[in-house]
Amino acid sequence: MESVSMRKIRKIRKLKGENRKPSLIIYDCDGVLIDSRRANHAFYNHILAHFGRPPLTPEQLDLVHAATAQEAIQFLFQGAAWLAQAQDYQRHLDNGPFLSLIGLEPHIREVLAQLRSSAHLAVASNRGKSLVPVLRTLGLEGFFELTVGSSEVSRPKPHPECLRKILAHFRVGPEEALYIGDSEVDRLLAEAAGVPLAAYKNPSLQARYHLRDHLELLPLLGLTAA
Repeated sequence: MESVSMRKIRKIRKLKGENRKPSLIIYDCDGVLIDSRRANHAFYNHILAHFGRPPLTPEQLDLVHAATAQEAIQFLFQGAAWLAQAQDYQRHLDNGPFLSLIGLEPHIREVLAQLRSSAHLAVASNRGKSLVPVLRTLGLEGFFELTVGSSEVSRPKPHPECLRKILAHFRVGPEEALYIGDSEVDRLLAEAAGVPLAAYKNPSLQARYHLRDHLELLPLLGLTAA
């Protein structure tokens, strides 16, 4: 049986670990860096209309918003004879017409400008081929040293492959990193990789930290807004 003194030591070590400033901050993309709900709504409604299907319901939009494009089409066309054609259509569909519907989350640019002087910055997302074009269009690409989308891994979130790939790239341990996400998929991802989670705009999500605004991250890291 573990002694009282050993339990105290373990607790002190845990607290020290939780108070350590992360040397690597990893962001989800959709819903965290960017507000892409309108764009995703238009993108998948376009595909559904092309195949004569009814538009998304609110419940369907919630599901596809956190999924890869392949997973979304699999869900929307499950059992349909033209599932393979729908997958091929989404793979070759130009994302350009939908980019104008994407906006930045408040204060994200100024927070990233502050963070990049004290930590490595990366993105782990289930967004595929459009990840880098979206970041570039919105002027965020230059803030990140590494981006890993669903097209760069064999198993998308919530499998921890994307976070493990980023940790290995920067040679950083899980407790030295922080992942910022907004969904249950992100919680499962962070838990599987052993990386602390900061839940963005989702107070019901189990996480080490909760952020209502990106500016709230700065004081947690001992930084102040410029």
